[in-house]
Amino acid sequence: MIYLNNKMMLHRLVLSTFSFLTLATCQTTQNSTENEKVDHSTTVKTDTKSSTNVSTSATGTTTPKTEEPKMSVGLPPDADAVKEAEKINATKTGIVYLKEGENKFVKEYQMNVTFKQMSEDSRCPKDVNCIWAGVATTDVEFMGVATRPMTLQISTINDANKGYTKTQSFNGYNITLVSVTPETTSEKGFKALKGTYQIGLKFEQGDPVNTTVQRGGTTTK
Repeated sequence: MIYLNNKMMLHRLVLSTFSFLTLATCQTTQNSTENEKVDHSTTVKTDTKSSTNVSTSATGTTTPKTEEPKMSVGLPPDADAVKEAEKINATKTGIVYLKEGENKFVKEYQMNVTFKQMSEDSRCPKDVNCIWAGVATTDVEFMGVATRPMTLQISTINDANKGYTKTQSFNGYNITLVSVTPETTSEKGFKALKGTYQIGLKFEQGDPVNTTVQRGGTTTK
């Protein structure tokens, strides 16, 4: 009888222990599940917040977009101003431009320069094929602040046999004819262009050019 009672008590003890272990296991599993839910909720909230930040950044409300600077559309430069700037720049490089009949005091060289006339223009017209390029000759008067005026003939080519020279000397400067405009054409020759010419003279300091030419009563020296 005593043995039976002991056996029953042992059986109850085993059942109680098993029940306790089962209850503890269930409680642990429940807590773990709740923790996972909390973590998952926190992750979802964090992801939502991150998504909101990205969206906010994309809409430009938080981080303003930097736009490329737009080029302003300006007015075209004034043609007269451009020409004047070109003349100033040309003077700085030693070139003086004169229209036919124009008189100009060139401060840089302390002399008065007058493009009196184009005395000859046999250049080949630009729309014609020629064997010889031809020549243009100018009559230009120079006068320094302490000198008498002198008219020199300056041409577009050098040809001593025919009395043409591109460079003449005056008052310590060698003066070279570097441009003559406009060009002649088959329709407009020397006579048609008379009075509309423009020349470019380049001034350079140096030893005088050795040349003496007599052309048309005008002495060059």
